[in-house]
Amino acid sequence: MSGPLTGAAIFMILTVRPGGEQAVRDLGGDLAGLLRSVGFRDLGGGLSCVTGFGSELWDRLGTGSRPAGLHPFREILAEGRHAVSTPGDLLFHIRAARMDLCFELATQITGRLGDAVTPVDEVHGFRYFDERDLLGFVDGTENPTGAAAAVATIIGAEDAEFAGGSYVIVQKYLHDLDKWNALPAEEQENAIGRYKLSNVEMDDDVKPSYAHNALTSLTADDGSEIQIVRDNMPFGRPSEGEYGTYFIGYAKSPDPIELMLTNMFVGLPPGNYDRLLDVSTAVTGVLFFVPSVPLLESLADDGGDGDGASEDGDGEDGDAPLPSGSLGIGSLGGTPAD
Repeated sequence: MSGPLTGAAIFMILTVRPGGEQAVRDLGGDLAGLLRSVGFRDLGGGLSCVTGFGSELWDRLGTGSRPAGLHPFREILAEGRHAVSTPGDLLFHIRAARMDLCFELATQITGRLGDAVTPVDEVHGFRYFDERDLLGFVDGTENPTGAAAAVATIIGAEDAEFAGGSYVIVQKYLHDLDKWNALPAEEQENAIGRYKLSNVEMDDDVKPSYAHNALTSLTADDGSEIQIVRDNMPFGRPSEGEYGTYFIGYAKSPDPIELMLTNMFVGLPPGNYDRLLDVSTAVTGVLFFVPSVPLLESLADDGGDGDGASEDGDGEDGDAPLPSGSLGIGSLGGTPAD
């Protein structure tokens, strides 16, 4: 993700019923056409879709090979803080400037899959003031951009059969806003590690070790920062008292995101946990593999030929620098190719 959040997004998680595998394969071959048809209604709407596959479903599709990092989401339980693991075979991360574009594509996808799937969770996200979440802080400030985002998220030679793909972890967090808003601004800033109004990161000599951005900052052996791409969005239903953040993180291996979550929930060192968890509860947790566009489309043939090498397909290239405002991680874009 090299640009700001889109105006709208739909996060849709489904499970696939026994016998529904062929419907999933067929959709893999048809999804680009569906997306072009919907996206053509507003060529400036930036409609895109990322499709992810859960561990169990990938095995059921019978491709004969398996991405090296694909496994069920690893539950974390530490002193009452719980990163839950929940069901999920398919993820559709649909993004656009307008919710109607997202909604129409989601309608087409679910119509095509029919009774082959069962819905697990559907969240409609929106852009909030100044790119802020419902806690009042700017989210995603440290996202890598352009080529750096591709380096952070795209599988390469380390798993050559699935090169051009990615991994994505999703968690739906619900916030106790009454409890959060009762905290003084200074305590909120300490929990985040940034100043609320300016969005400036605190200096290391004043930032608490339990700050969210301290626990989720990872350093490689060579001293460089290990990065992921977050595309979090706020969501909510005020009449139901539901206010939340949908966390969605992309990386070329699930390892860094899993380590970040361990630091948050268990603590670094253990017990020095992320204070956001005092007001935020994770109610879902799933890990998905995102195939490259050619591999996704190949599933429609005979369950996939296992060739995940990145190449041009309908104007998309998983290894190309990411266009502004668009996820280029095995994603399908809605604007027709020239």
